[in-house]
Amino acid sequence: RAQNKTHSEPPFQHNVFVGGDDFKSGQTKIKSALVDFLVSSGLKPESIVSYNHLGNNDGKNLSEARQFRSKEISKSSVVDDMVQANKILYPTGKNPDHCIVIKYVPFVGDSKRAMDEYICSIFMGGRQTFVIHNTCEDSLLASPLIYDLAILTELATRIRYADATDAQFRPFHEVLSILSLLLKAPVVPPGTPVSNAFMRQFASLSKLVTVLAGVASDTDMQIEFFTHLPKAQ
Repeated sequence: RAQNKTHSEPPFQHNVFVGGDDFKSGQTKIKSALVDFLVSSGLKPESIVSYNHLGNNDGKNLSEARQFRSKEISKSSVVDDMVQANKILYPTGKNPDHCIVIKYVPFVGDSKRAMDEYICSIFMGGRQTFVIHNTCEDSLLASPLIYDLAILTELATRIRYADATDAQFRPFHEVLSILSLLLKAPVVPPGTPVSNAFMRQFASLSKLVTVLAGVASDTDMQIEFFTHLPKAQ
């Protein structure tokens, strides 16, 4: 589950970055994009059921109840901010039914099977159902994220910023929330919102990189295409 970090915790005491827990590489990455798409389209997910079976050490560890509970929390909380952002579809206290099932099947090894069913309420009391079967090569999907995490964190150590009131340049906050794109359970600085929506996380990171490169950030409004304003060159 996404967390807020306080200044009494180790990252603040030792001036190191923290990003969160549990790489977001397969089923949960799809969920973080699909639920955002559904809610943004005015479709209301009412039931989300996610089933997994896998046979590697991750699967063996998750066959233990305490380990499974931790994974269940990180996988289920990925939709929370998208649901809470739409008070019309989801009045306060109303959330979709969300069930996570993980089973250990040694034979399949690293080739995790992930099956999802999404049932949405649509116009005039109708229902729309999405069913996804995804064979996730667990290690091959997660390994590149380790590189990305190391590269982005190292880049962040070299960035300093200042505004008009600062006497000197400062480093980023110890809670490096731009890493949220890679993680199921990101952490954010105290008092700041948590975002799990994949494209929102991607936009945040990509716009930071364009700013660092000295390129004007695109607002995605494309206002020049439906007005008489000059077209961007």
